[in-house]
Amino acid sequence: MEGSVNIVQFVRLSGVLPASLVLAMVWLLVSVIGRTTDRLGSRFAERRLLIQQVSTVLRFAVSIAGITAAILFMFKLSEQMLLALGGTIAVAVGIAMKDLAASVLAGLMILFDRPFQVGDRVSFGGFYGEIAKIGLRSVRLVTLDDNLVTIPNNKFLTDIVSSGNAGALDMLVQMDFHIGVDQDVAAGKRVVRDALTTCRYAYLDKPWAVMVSQEVLNNALAVRLRAKVYVLDVKYEKALVSDVTERVLIGLREAGVAPPAILHREQPGPGGA
Repeated sequence: MEGSVNIVQFVRLSGVLPASLVLAMVWLLVSVIGRTTDRLGSRFAERRLLIQQVSTVLRFAVSIAGITAAILFMFKLSEQMLLALGGTIAVAVGIAMKDLAASVLAGLMILFDRPFQVGDRVSFGGFYGEIAKIGLRSVRLVTLDDNLVTIPNNKFLTDIVSSGNAGALDMLVQMDFHIGVDQDVAAGKRVVRDALTTCRYAYLDKPWAVMVSQEVLNNALAVRLRAKVYVLDVKYEKALVSDVTERVLIGLREAGVAPPAILHREQPGPGGA
């Protein structure tokens, strides 16, 4: 109890209100930065990722500065106080706040080491999606089916993360289509090429290709047509895949190119064998 009394003696009661106001202003400013980022990103689409990255750094700086200012208002940071609270703070950080402290430090390392950035499409821990926010404690990832995944920052220090676009707006997208080994491969390849070159979401200034190979699909031999093309903006990834897939399916049907037999074999009717 005596230790608690000694600690309370270092609290500056007159600083409680200013500290609360500072924290409220920090919360408001971080919210304003977030909303402004969304508006600017919509208006200047070609600079969207850069705007989000600057916003992340600003939120980090504002949060750390605000917390520091609140502590200065709340406590009398004299030499005596530092000596009295040094052991207590060390134990608290070491036990109660170990994971939080590790996540904050990991967040700073992410900002400087930049394994990924806000706006990147990444794969991590079985999840794939866009990095929406890098915070003091965690990273927010939005999957392609619009689920929000929260990942503690310190997880990225030990686990492998893969970034698809590494800070760029465009990203390489890969799509596989299969046809029968007895089909016209040249015609099938032409269909895929036409689908890529007529897709409005494809970024054709970068190299694109249609690769042909054989593979075993459901215990049957098939020809794989692998399309590799860059999307104009990562936010159009699903739209590109959908558009190209639709064009290829229609094109293959019109060209008379059939999928592997195991995929289109007729099923017996109710009275069949």
